[in-house]
Amino acid sequence: MESAQKPLRVADGDELDEVLATHDRVLVEFYTKGCAICQAIEPVLGNVARETGITVAMANPGDDISLVEKWDVSSAPTLVLVEDGEEVARLAEGFKSGDDIEAFLDEHAA
Repeated sequence: MESAQKPLRVADGDELDEVLATHDRVLVEFYTKGCAICQAIEPVLGNVARETGITVAMANPGDDISLVEKWDVSSAPTLVLVEDGEEVARLAEGFKSGDDIEAFLDEHAA
């Protein structure tokens, strides 16, 4: 049986850069500890990763404050679609369902 693809938690910007360098298409969630919406969206992102095969990375800018400026994060959760290391789209509108996130990914498919 194949193992389910789960979101990757990255500790800092360097780890995020490694994930972005090794995957063509990554959905990055910027979250904060204690954010109820961030906690609620985590299992949704796991389902999206399994359904679509996209790599999902989760980064807490509170653990590496340079991420806030580098990725222009002003709210949590913020979802950023990255292709070949470049941001192509972002979704920062609070909680989104799996269908909403998959539609967002389809809309911005290469």
